[in-house]
Amino acid sequence: MGVFAKKDEESFQEYRERVINKLSQSFCGAKWYNATIWLGNGTTASCHHPPAHKIPLEEVAKSYKAIHNTTYKKAIRKQMMEGERPKECEYCWKIEDMGPDKVSDRVYKSVIYTDEELKKAKVELGYTEDVDLKTLEIAFDPNCNFACSYCNASFSTTWQNDIKKFGPYQNLVSDGAGAFHHDGKHAMPYGRKNEGNPYVEAFWKWWPELYKSMDTFRITGGEPLLSKDTFKVLEYIQENWEANPNLSLAINTNMNVPQKLMDRFIELCEDLSNNNKVRELIIFTSAEGTNKQIEYTRFGMNYETFWKNVDTFLTKLPKITVNVMATFNALSVFSYGELIDKIFEMKKKHQNNQRYWVSAIQLDTSYLRWPSHLSVKILDDEHKELILESAKKALYYGIKEFTHDNYGFSNVEIQKIKRIYDYAVGDSMFSTEKFRQDFIKFVD
Repeated sequence: MGVFAKKDEESFQEYRERVINKLSQSFCGAKWYNATIWLGNGTTASCHHPPAHKIPLEEVAKSYKAIHNTTYKKAIRKQMMEGERPKECEYCWKIEDMGPDKVSDRVYKSVIYTDEELKKAKVELGYTEDVDLKTLEIAFDPNCNFACSYCNASFSTTWQNDIKKFGPYQNLVSDGAGAFHHDGKHAMPYGRKNEGNPYVEAFWKWWPELYKSMDTFRITGGEPLLSKDTFKVLEYIQENWEANPNLSLAINTNMNVPQKLMDRFIELCEDLSNNNKVRELIIFTSAEGTNKQIEYTRFGMNYETFWKNVDTFLTKLPKITVNVMATFNALSVFSYGELIDKIFEMKKKHQNNQRYWVSAIQLDTSYLRWPSHLSVKILDDEHKELILESAKKALYYGIKEFTHDNYGFSNVEIQKIKRIYDYAVGDSMFSTEKFRQDFIKFVD
């Protein structure tokens, strides 16, 4: 039973007390059943809040399941079983300490599993067992043909090439400046082709078993379509789909890879989605502006090619969802209204796609927190007001008179844009002048 079904029955606060706090006051199902694994450099985390930790090679040699079930994670599970708050989970503890009505992410990350699965995690599996994942995000390597302004050499080989050719950025003093000083060598210890990578080898040993146990599987990068392992996974699912026809499959892509790769990707996805070989297929891509503005921010992008490929996906695969993730930053405000126009155009064009309860294409707006020199907080007040104008435009496109069916902007999409404005004007200890100076140095 998923998040929305549970919410209809009871509040998240009631669910927390009835289920996870009964297991322990610090219990979180993600530590057992969820993981992000960066196979390129052998690191993992069970949640996006704590920092990733290294997967010891000696543990992988004993068990391929150690790419998720590390000794470190097992120690954290033990703490959770005993009601002790792991320090790495302080994001949730800060939220919960604000009051009993506050719901932290350990609730949202647990509610996606059944009550029985959560009980089994504590009572049967405990902290010593190697657990098969239910939800997994995997990155095979950081190969990427983009060098987005808010990314760095740890996640993009194009960034790595830039730093190696021109040297590190100079005189940046604000938070995270170190990310622009290194060439990402640590992120690819097994080279661009990932040959002889024991973490990738462990994944493929686990994969046939893992595929059967999973509910949700997401491939990320770098740019996943530049990895042969991504296509190997898709071809495996294509041939063995009957082992798990209820899999929710998600893939990240910048929609700008060489056309030969894009055509092959579309062909595979078309078979998986249109022939019901997966329960659902979601394509995650990214945009936070239009035309030359975004081609500058997301260096390597061809804006026209991006939308041509998005349109092709939605035309050939009427059951899929395309989720446009917007990392809203200081360079977004000047063309975000035009992006909303374009998203609405695509929503309307593909309004009859065979979706469940969402439109065929969605805009997921999140504010950039790092690097701070690209934050919307460095903007003047007049520019911050442009954010509110974007929210009003999305609201205009979302009202019933203009949508009729399901192709307008949802309340969630609208509120996420409005949240950017609240963040931009909110009080904080943000050192605007220091970050503005770093913005100038960075752009120069």
